[in-house]
Amino acid sequence: MLSGAAKKIGLAAAIAVLIALYFGLGLHRFLSLAGLQASRQDFLALYRERPVLVPLSYFALYVAVTGLSLPGAAALTLAAGTLFGFAAGSVLASFASTLGATLACALARTLLRDFARRRFASVWSKISDGLARDGAFYLFSLRLIPAFPFFAINVAMGLTDMPLGRFYLVSQLGMLPGTLFYVNAGVEIGKLTSPAGILSPGLLVSLCLLGIFPLLAKKALDLYRARRKT
Repeated sequence: MLSGAAKKIGLAAAIAVLIALYFGLGLHRFLSLAGLQASRQDFLALYRERPVLVPLSYFALYVAVTGLSLPGAAALTLAAGTLFGFAAGSVLASFASTLGATLACALARTLLRDFARRRFASVWSKISDGLARDGAFYLFSLRLIPAFPFFAINVAMGLTDMPLGRFYLVSQLGMLPGTLFYVNAGVEIGKLTSPAGILSPGLLVSLCLLGIFPLLAKKALDLYRARRKT
């Protein structure tokens, strides 16, 4: 039987191999807005031929990218709308992003918790204070207002003792509004046929919503906290 330390080393080695393959195969270049736009027609043709395999492959790729904290999550969320439409794209992106986030949290908890708690004591203290004050609502507010990088929240929460089931449910709810806005923007981007299309009303409205959503969410959370205190 392998010891706990040996299992961690093996897991870390496997993750390192996957990350090397991700960059070695050039997937980081494909998972960009320009790369997705360039291959959109080929992808749609493949989707028509393989209507089940393609969404499942997309889902697995999204989970892997977010679970390993690799760059490309934002582009994948936009791609969900561009390639699958709003309804199907929202379902795929929402569940894949949350499952991947939970995987990232679990990996951080398994591999990094003791080290990170010592190395980032001040950050750990803020997280502990936030959870002690607001409980799961603290995570919900972090998810609703994207003030911190997506992967950083996943790793940071891995330092806590929050059950993974609760982390998943709160993240699913907290990330849903932002996911819907991104997918909708992806739908509008998918309609572009020329550079002039960037000025289309639908796309401009979608981009404006992406910009003002964090401000509206922060205002709503501030009002909610104020009511809780009264």
